[in-house]
Amino acid sequence: MNSEAGLPTVEAIVIGASAGGVEALLNILSPLREGFALPIIVVLHLPDERRSHLAEVFARRVSLPVLEAVDKTRVEAGTLYFAAPGYHLSVEQDRSFSLSLEDRVHYSRPAIDYLFESAADAYGPALVAVLLTGANRDGANGLAQVKYRGGLTVVQDPDEAQVATMPQAALDLHQPDHILPIRGIGRLLVELERIAC
Repeated sequence: MNSEAGLPTVEAIVIGASAGGVEALLNILSPLREGFALPIIVVLHLPDERRSHLAEVFARRVSLPVLEAVDKTRVEAGTLYFAAPGYHLSVEQDRSFSLSLEDRVHYSRPAIDYLFESAADAYGPALVAVLLTGANRDGANGLAQVKYRGGLTVVQDPDEAQVATMPQAALDLHQPDHILPIRGIGRLLVELERIAC
């Protein structure tokens, strides 16, 4: 399973962010080259609105195809997905998306925990989970679940995060594999993709 430098072969990346997340995500995802082969699935807390413009904003700045995740569609390689506002997003065992209207978690729907925990079950050790800046505790339990299932966990350095609450909550719960500034996270994703492909 392991390849050079002891890094696992990765099949998917999940990212969670809240306050300050758009800027952090753009900094991580903008440098990714065209043809980046791994799927990246993102839950970003936004003020409640019927539709999100995230996909459009990111499509202009990122070289990957950008989509809003749609219920029952398969996770495709090399695509950046955003959770739709108002729905929890999870990944099923057959690597397809599932949207649900279950209760909010940490006042959020979509919740990062929902995505991380389901992806941990679906991908196991082949998952990388990244938790970025944010103002609540969402994502900490999900990240711990990814770690428990053998996945690679990455937390933005709270000292660098625009809002440190979310990364700090994760660090209070478990020791991630990497605590990195934004630039380091971007470099790590590039390295993991290079090894996976």
